[in-house]
Amino acid sequence: MTIEALYQLFLQHPSISTDTRTIRTGDLYFALKGPSFNGNLFARQALQKGAAYAVIDEAAQAAGDKTILVEDTLQTLQELAKHHRQTFSIPFIAITGSNGKTTTKELIHQVLSGTYKTYTTQGNLNNQIGVPLTLLKIRRDAGMAVVEMGANHLREIASYCSYALPTHGIITNCGKAHLEGFGSEENIRKGKGELYDFLREHRGTAFVMWDYAYLQEMSRGLTIIRYGTAEGEVVGRAKQSDPFLEVEIDGLLIQTQLVGAYNLPNVLAAVAVGRHFSVPDAVIKAAIEAYRPSNSRSQLIEQGSNKIVLDAYNANPSSMQSAIENFARMHATSKVVILGGMAELGSQSLQEHQALVDLLKRYSWKRVALVGGDFLQIQHPYSSFPNAAAAAAWFQEQHFTDTHILIKGSRSMQMEKVLQFT
Repeated sequence: MTIEALYQLFLQHPSISTDTRTIRTGDLYFALKGPSFNGNLFARQALQKGAAYAVIDEAAQAAGDKTILVEDTLQTLQELAKHHRQTFSIPFIAITGSNGKTTTKELIHQVLSGTYKTYTTQGNLNNQIGVPLTLLKIRRDAGMAVVEMGANHLREIASYCSYALPTHGIITNCGKAHLEGFGSEENIRKGKGELYDFLREHRGTAFVMWDYAYLQEMSRGLTIIRYGTAEGEVVGRAKQSDPFLEVEIDGLLIQTQLVGAYNLPNVLAAVAVGRHFSVPDAVIKAAIEAYRPSNSRSQLIEQGSNKIVLDAYNANPSSMQSAIENFARMHATSKVVILGGMAELGSQSLQEHQALVDLLKRYSWKRVALVGGDFLQIQHPYSSFPNAAAAAAWFQEQHFTDTHILIKGSRSMQMEKVLQFT
């Protein structure tokens, strides 16, 4: 079946499913597979549960004229997404980076939605499956689309761009994330820079954090909208961040619900995008002030007399450093730090974990607990636990009061579980 013919079926059945556990009547089921799963084995079950058609790439799982056999199901999903994308002439804004891309995406979506019908990535479905699914959820009433792109190796962002076809783009930053896959910091910039490469080739526009000299260099030859703390079309500063970030931009005062001055570039990016697309300042201000982070991202939780900064969705050396330094600047007499190990750092993992221990030693804390990962492989003077469950039991026994607590770690550590008994 050609992509054009499959697209006609998609127009009749515009809901895509890749999981028979959540399938709904009329869905198009795509039988994806990976190292530990094979969706082809559930094609018949998908049809029994009401799927209109099942797209498979293993002939043995065919079940009459309701199964569509293709060479590669994932590639077909991506080609279908590209075909759908090409039916739109609206701005498509792609966002990638080592830190802050999901928060930036959420803020931009919030800002644009007050003026345009805006579709965006749900949660952080930003990989080879999530990006095409995001594109295929965009409907004809769309005025804007905001697509988040994650990557842990070279050519990944280039692949997403080949079918998302962004007209605008943002690289939030290039930090020490996914070193295991990229191999080096140089390759991280090269990999994230694939977004700029696409925009440069297709005469797109980049929103660039002008404080970062490496982004200035990477974005040469592009149409650029600059934002930053000293120079740009949008210039702003953190007026205070204890605990919530307050931003002043050209006389516009925005009181966010985001914890930490490290969120300043995310706010500046959202303002830059909003102004570029003629969203009134009053709408921009109201949208950003209404945004409340969730899903363990820069959340401030008040628990009794304690204030807990829960930033446990992900972590890498640069985001950990920013979180620790921001927490150290907060005005509080009693501070506790609970950090989980960082993943995907490859040969530099021990070195980067040791660097965090050295950073922690510069400050005075009531208590510090280090949990799992390569924290277990290095010497340090702090409390040590093999996992979040063990740290949770310790945390419950401490009976902290009138204390500020920072909890952060890589997603694999599930550091939000430290709070599960409280």
